[in-house]
This record gives sequence, C-alpha cells and structure tokens, in this order.
Amino acid sequence: MKRSILLLFTVIAFNGFAQTKHTISGYIKDAETGEALIGAKVYVPALSVGAIANVYGFYSLTLPEGNHEITYSFVGKTPSKKLVTLDADMSLNIDLTPTGMLDEVVVTGEVKQHESTDMSTTDLPMSKVKSLPVLLGEVDIIKTAQLLPGISSGSEGSSVIYVRGGGPDQNLILLDGVPIYNANHLFGFFSVFNADAINNVKIIKGGFPAEYGGRISSVIDIRMKEGDMKKIHGEGSVGIISSKFMINGPIIKDKTSFMISARRTYLDILAKPFIALANQNNGSSDKVSGGYFFYDVNMKINHIINDKNRIYFSAYLGDDKFYVNSTYDYESNGKTYYEESSGGLSWGNKIMALRWNHQFGPKLFANTTLNYSDYKFKTGFALKSYEEGKENTPEQNFSFDYLSGITDWGGTMHFSYYPNPNHKIEFGVGEIYHTFKPGVNQFKYDNSGATLDTVYGGRRVYAHEFYGFVQDDFKINRRIMANVGLHFSNFIVREKYYNALQPRAAFNFLLDEKSSLKVSYSRMAQYLHLLTNTTIGLPTDLWVPATDTIPFQIGDQYALGYTRELEKGYRITTEAYYKQMNNMIEYKEGASFFDTSNDWEQLVEVGKGFSYGLEVLLEKRTGKTTGWIGYTLSWTNRKFENLNNGDIFPYRYDSRHDISVVVTHKFNDKIDVGLVWVFSTGNAVTLALQQYNALDDEYYFNSVVEHVDERNNYRMPSYHRLDLGVNIHKKKMGTSHLEFWIVQCLQSPESILP
Repeated sequence: MKRSILLLFTVIAFNGFAQTKHTISGYIKDAETGEALIGAKVYVPALSVGAIANVYGFYSLTLPEGNHEITYSFVGKTPSKKLVTLDADMSLNIDLTPTGMLDEVVVTGEVKQHESTDMSTTDLPMSKVKSLPVLLGEVDIIKTAQLLPGISSGSEGSSVIYVRGGGPDQNLILLDGVPIYNANHLFGFFSVFNADAINNVKIIKGGFPAEYGGRISSVIDIRMKEGDMKKIHGEGSVGIISSKFMINGPIIKDKTSFMISARRTYLDILAKPFIALANQNNGSSDKVSGGYFFYDVNMKINHIINDKNRIYFSAYLGDDKFYVNSTYDYESNGKTYYEESSGGLSWGNKIMALRWNHQFGPKLFANTTLNYSDYKFKTGFALKSYEEGKENTPEQNFSFDYLSGITDWGGTMHFSYYPNPNHKIEFGVGEIYHTFKPGVNQFKYDNSGATLDTVYGGRRVYAHEFYGFVQDDFKINRRIMANVGLHFSNFIVREKYYNALQPRAAFNFLLDEKSSLKVSYSRMAQYLHLLTNTTIGLPTDLWVPATDTIPFQIGDQYALGYTRELEKGYRITTEAYYKQMNNMIEYKEGASFFDTSNDWEQLVEVGKGFSYGLEVLLEKRTGKTTGWIGYTLSWTNRKFENLNNGDIFPYRYDSRHDISVVVTHKFNDKIDVGLVWVFSTGNAVTLALQQYNALDDEYYFNSVVEHVDERNNYRMPSYHRLDLGVNIHKKKMGTSHLEFWIVQCLQSPESILP
C-alpha cells in the first residue's frame, strides 16, 4: 500500500517537472446574483482538458506556460471565453450571465454524462422541479426524484423513497452537508424541503464517491441558495394548504449575503369552522377541537472574508403538530363533573452548519464544517376529571407520553487537491457524536391523592462515529477514466468497537465521442438502523444504533451501464445492478413499538436483503419541450432466519415494473405546462389463506385465528396515474410571481393504491 502511494506521488511529481506549468483557479458565479454555479465547466479546446467547479463554485486547472483560450460555461448561461497568458499561478473569478431566450439558442455548458466517471447519478434542475404538477400545488424535490428509474415512493402520495430495493433508513439525505433524519411533512405526503430555498440537488444511487458514507442505498445531496450578492428580492405564493415566502439579498454588497425562506400550512385554521359547526349540531355537551399544521424555516448567511477565505452559516427548523382536545360534562349526586382529554403527536428536525472555505493555494482547497442535527418525535394523551369549580384540584389526572429521537454533533475537514488536469484528489476526516433516544415512556397518574410517576424503557445510547476517506478521479488515457477511493470508518458504542474498510471504484470507457461504458463497485457501511412498524402510517419509526448485540449494516453494489448522447439534446442511459444488504433488522412477528415491556433489541430479527434489476432512462434536455421516460425492471427480496420459516420472501415494496413519463413545455415566459404519467406493478402484501375459530380452556369458540403460509404472498393490482399542471407566472412590481395549478389525476377504476 505504501509503495503504491509513493509511486503515485512520484508520477505526479515527474509530470510536474516535465515542463513548466502554472495553475489558474477561482470561483464561477452567477453574474446577476453572485450565487456559486455548482458544476460549471472549464475547458481548454486546444488541449482538450478541463475542470468542473465544486459545490462552492471553486475550480482549479493546471496548464502549460503560455497563451490559452479558456471557455467557462454552465447550463442556461452564456459561455464566456477568456484569453489568458500563464507565466505564473493566477486567480481568475468568472461571472456568467443568463442565456437570452432565443429559439435558436442551444443550451451549453452541461457536463456530458459519458465523459464523467459519475455513475447512477442525477442532478435535478430546480426549474424542472418547479414546472411539474404536484399534489395540492406543493413543489417537492423528493416527489420529483421518485420519477427517476430505480427510485420509488412505496405508496401513492408518500414522499418516502426506496432506492434500488433499500429501505428509507438507507438513504443519506444531506441539507448543506448535514443529515436529515426525517424528511417528511404531513405523515409522509410532503417532504421538508422548500424548493424556493434550494439551489442544487444531486442524487446518487450507486458508484458512490469515497467522500460519502454512513448509508448503504443512496445519497441525496441538497444545497441551499447562498443569497443574492447584488440586490434584495423575494418571492412568495399562496397555495391550497400552505403559504410561503423567500427573501434574499446583500447585507454588504458583493461581500455578505443572506437568504431566508419560511412555509406554513393552515389546515388547522381551515378546519376550525367545520369543527365548530359539528359541535353545534352534535346535540350534546361534548365539545371537540383539533387540528394539524407544519412549518419550516431555512436560512443561510454567506460572507466573503477575502479571496482565500469564506464562511457560511446555514440552518433549518421544521415541525409537524397534530392535536385533538375534547370536553364532556355529566351530572352525579346533584353535582356537575367535567372530563377533559387531549392527545396528539409532533415531530421535527433542527439542523445547523458553520463552514469555513480556505484556499491554501491554487491547487489545494479545504472546507471545514461544524454541524448539529436533532430529530424528535413525541406522542401522548392526557385525561383529567374534576368537579365544577374545582379545576385546580382534579379527582383524577392521568397522562402518557412517548418520546424518541436522535441528536448529532459533528465536524468534518474535506480537502481537494488538483495536481494536474488528469487528477483530482480528495481526502478528509470527520467525527459524529450520536445520542440515541429509542423510546422513552412516561406515565403519570393521580387519583384522590394516590400518585404514580413512572419513566421506563428506551435507555439513551451514546456513540462515536469516526471516518476518513481518500479518492482520486483521474484519466488513465484518452479513453479510460477512473475514480478509485477508500472510505474507512469506526463506531464505538457500549464499549463495542466496530470498523469497516469500504473500497469504491468506478471506471468509464469511452467507446466514441458520444457513448461510453461504465462499471462500478461500492461497499458501504451503516451504523444506524430504522426500526419500522409497517402496519401503521405514523412517524413512529425509531432510529437505533448498532450495538454489542445488533451488528451494523453492510451493502455491496455492482453496476454496469451504457450511455449515449443522441441528436437534438437526447440522451439514453441503461444500467444493470446487483445489491446485497447484510444485517438488516425487522420487528419479530407480532412485535411493535407499543411493546414497552422489552427493550427494542429484544424485539427485532437480523437478516439480509437482495436487489437486482435493469434501469433505462431516455432524456430530452434542451429546447422548449424537455423531459424523460424512465423504466425499471427489478426484484427485491428479504431473508430472516426466524421470519417466514427462514425462506426468502419479497420485500413489501418490491415492484416488478415501474414506468414514468415526464414532459414539460415552455410556451413563453408567462406560461408553461407539465405532464406526469406513472405506472407501477402492485406491491407485495401478506394475506391469510384460511380462518378458523379457536377454542379456549372452556371449549368455547371465542376468537378467530388466521393462517398465513408465507410473508407477502399476494400482489396488489397494478397502478397508474396521470397528472397535468399549468403554471401561469405574473410579475408583481418586478419581484414576484404567482403560480396557478390545474391537476388532473386519472387512474384505472380497478386499481388499488399500492
């Protein structure tokens, strides 16, 4: 290993002395807003070499001494050509202006997929996300991601995602580099991400770069907007169930910017008149009130200290709350008594990140991050009874609360080194301090002076997760490129020490100027589990760690793909994959989170999963009409020694065929339309084959027992849906726009929601 590293740096050093070279570096930004252009392309046609801007807009390119014409480009921006004379290292920041809306304009600047080692990777443009029809007019990046091959929602309307047969816990969802543990609002119907605050979304299903770790199925890397450095402006909308606004601009022009967005539903407000009317017409003294709402807030501050140093602070706060209250009165022995009951549940995320970007030189860029993430779930109910006029001295007072969650404190250091145009070396280290709260039950009872206050279950678990990585994205020759790396991690919990070496490799073989063949292998380790009860639709899932009795998850994925760029902006991508997932957990037969008499480790079984399939994606990425057709053929199975008699059974969300058709058309700056059609094979469910009466000790038939031969033995009917959306944009005082949605849903009459 040491000899290989020494040889690598010897070759790099030899190339550096072969001829005099210098490095040009800097940041690529939007000329109108000052926002970083993530993934902007830098290219020198005469030398056929180039570079890609990172997530902060930074680029570095080493070239021979002399004169060079360099082209800077980005999708939707007018390319900029610069003639530079390199006789020393130099810094050059570039501002790109928007492309004029002309029919003959061809969108340029996109990194061709067949020229990159990235595999099973998709960048979601926010313009596409905002133009598609969505449920109740709520723009949702996760629902857009569900339209891609290999990604499914599991059930209609849900924003939970299942990637290549994996579970929802196996998706690493990052908001500005900080993990989000529950990405759902409204019991899973919407995601927590406000599209107005998002700048870039990158989805990785396989061929994972070594910088990512901690999950075994996918990475969804979401970056918030940094804020306009030039002028203050904003936008807002009033929807069917929620309203939102976003404002951003400079605090110090060209130096410091801010962005803040907020969203809140008003389902609770809309429901009040109907609840009041129901109370008036119920003909009794019973009074019921309740409601549901969610809110979220995104904010970010971006400050340029100087050409070599920048700092960012970003935060997210979101919460969902559902509540029900009721009162009841009755007469007894000439006195009036009241009973009050209340119940509900709430869940939410808080995250914060403080970043420092430092450029050590033209070839070395560093990002240091400190972050905090907190997810909490709470449900409970209370009952109080008292005599009229004695509210403060109740005769009976009872309450129950159930709490769970996970809190993280973390830090990372990530370095990018650009020795020459053929190599991009990245390395870094990080640490996360986890606090798991896997279910705390609290009972309080007071009856005429007799009191009980008990807390049990869900002992807190503390853990440290250390990790590091190194990778090199390089060209072997003119037709072969590779990304080879190693991610290594350690996990310490209850004096148990785990470690995992996770090799990653992806190779790209250019077949010609428009097509390539790719192959990749990834090993991923995951030290967290999500304990899920599939029989209920509430956010009662518990995040729990690998422990001294429950091992950590390991995922191995192999993928083979072919990509071809076609005429008129079309592209076709085909991928085949095989994935094995070890040490997955599920509840034992009949167990659930309601079982408070045992610790969670006693309620689960450990097993494995297998998934394999074929994905095809045909895209049209330029012109007024854009979109894609995606098809997935897949098989997903599970095997647990003590479930289903130890036999392999299909996963609950195994779906043989999935098809998605996505089309958007822009008539002009005021009107655009979107159409989505999806088809899916029905999910697998467990149904009893027989029922019979059971005898008790007195030989009476007093219960019904169902006989099930195997898990998930029945396939639900296939499902399809058609949505149509129309956007009408109208500027108000030059600062905002309104969106009007028309959504039509069509599905086969005989279909049942999967």
